[in-house]
Amino acid sequence: MLRAERGISRRELAEALGVHYQTVGYLERGEYSPSLHLALRLAQYFEVPVEIIFSTAPFPRIGSETA
Repeated sequence: MLRAERGISRRELAEALGVHYQTVGYLERGEYSPSLHLALRLAQYFEVPVEIIFSTAPFPRIGSETA
């Protein structure tokens, strides 16, 4: 969401972080758990606490309704 809200492409984010653009897609889909180093770099890039991006509890899917 942060990437999309700020109009940053996957490739732009990947280049800024020094990872392959597919890694960004895997992260966004929850198919990949990043290293602590990458998680902290993401938080630093977006200037937010790491807890805003990652959590031990699953985030609700975008567009899903909460009861």
